[in-house]
Amino acid sequence: MKDFFYAIEDLFVNTLFAPFDALRALELESWFLANAISWIFTIIGFVAFTYWMLQLRKFNDNNEEDKSVTAHSYL
Repeated sequence: MKDFFYAIEDLFVNTLFAPFDALRALELESWFLANAISWIFTIIGFVAFTYWMLQLRKFNDNNEEDKSVTAHSYL
């Protein structure tokens, strides 16, 4: 059983968390490059948010949502 848990530890520490270790090393080398990566993720999130809001507006303008009192069980 001990080997099983060591295998799980090895999977997470050496494989799945490797990108985070690379980002940590990158931040120590270049502060501007590390922040550029953060800005890229921020822009991706903003684009996804804008797309989602446009889709919600499209469905709202077409009156496709049932807004009656009995439409949702929690209302």
